[in-house]
Amino acid sequence: MNVRLCIAAALTIVAPASAQTPWADRVAIAEKHKVAAITERRFTQAQLWRAIQPSLKSPKLTVKDVGKSMQGRTLRTVTFGKGPVKVFMWSQMHGNEATATMALADIFAFLAAKEPSALRDRVENDLTVTFLPMLNPDGAEIFQRENAAGIDINRDVRRLSTPEARTLKAVRDAIVPDFGFNLHDQNARTRAGNGAGAAIALLPPAADSAKTYNAVRTRARLVAAWLATDFNNVIKGRIAKYDDTFNPRAFGDLMQAWGTSTVLIESGAIVGDPQKMKLRIYNTAAILGVLEAIALKSFEQADTRAYESLPFNRGGAYDMLIVGATVVTPAGVTREDVAINFDDSVARTSGRLVEMGDLEGVIALDTLDLSGKFLHVSPANGLTRAGKYWLPLGTPALFTVRESEKPTSKVVRRIP
Repeated sequence: MNVRLCIAAALTIVAPASAQTPWADRVAIAEKHKVAAITERRFTQAQLWRAIQPSLKSPKLTVKDVGKSMQGRTLRTVTFGKGPVKVFMWSQMHGNEATATMALADIFAFLAAKEPSALRDRVENDLTVTFLPMLNPDGAEIFQRENAAGIDINRDVRRLSTPEARTLKAVRDAIVPDFGFNLHDQNARTRAGNGAGAAIALLPPAADSAKTYNAVRTRARLVAAWLATDFNNVIKGRIAKYDDTFNPRAFGDLMQAWGTSTVLIESGAIVGDPQKMKLRIYNTAAILGVLEAIALKSFEQADTRAYESLPFNRGGAYDMLIVGATVVTPAGVTREDVAINFDDSVARTSGRLVEMGDLEGVIALDTLDLSGKFLHVSPANGLTRAGKYWLPLGTPALFTVRESEKPTSKVVRRIP
């Protein structure tokens, strides 16, 4: 083959400049720009802004004070890009839902970086993206869902009684965004239909009680379908769709009604990811990807069946189910199953007994088969009065798994 033919052959395998950045490359970006100062999902607003301050020094990122929380903490937006298409993303309107906020911190680091990036250039040239990270800093201060007055900000769109809700509405009205992303965490016990735990749930919310698909919501569904396909790269079978019943008190629904094509992204949980660091990376990769897809308009080619075929979120699962074991307590020896829920379902800490007995058919996110083994209740568990012993539900789930009912028999494992 001559030189010209070699060059021609090489050119045929080079991706076109307009190609979407692959998932693996975006994961690499997320890992490279992961903000090291954020190591767990519980952090305050002061800690967040301290961690992202180096990124915010970039001239490409514009920070603006846009309001105050009920306790007086400053609410700020971060804006990137100079393009005609406007995108608005807000996170942590529930103070204990921090996965997307961590992802936004990493995205700021990437957007501020100086190394060349076609992805960054596309977003900068075609979009203007406004982020409002940690809308509920008062709730984040003590890691609770509601704001300082106990109000769910995401149910305050009609009355706008909270300063946080008024700020969100004011920023939206000032931007008049084409696209909106409502970034949340959902209950870690939620399943994708009857299957495994839902790591991600998506929703292009309804804008009316009839669940009409007008042009605005149809565009949002294409974005949701694009995201479903993208997340399928890594969590296939663990993606669900959120209930789309119209809620006139919810911001996502009203954003859709106001003309902003809005998508809800809910981060659930993955076993073995107690601080949601994997989901943080996946959020970063997916958000960067969907921004690029909007810039390229490639989301318009998404197959809506990728979203519509998703199972609905479904609750009712326990965290852990122990089957097959013989339970040994001071009250006696019984053959029974044990269901456990953790106070923190993500980190799987502080387990408590929620049900015992014949639990065949009970659904749990994690099932442990201890057939032939003996589950010894910790002496610290239960209740003893006048020489009588009880093991009430709600007591801490502290067990030693042994090879026989004798308390001196060999230890197999401990739970937790």
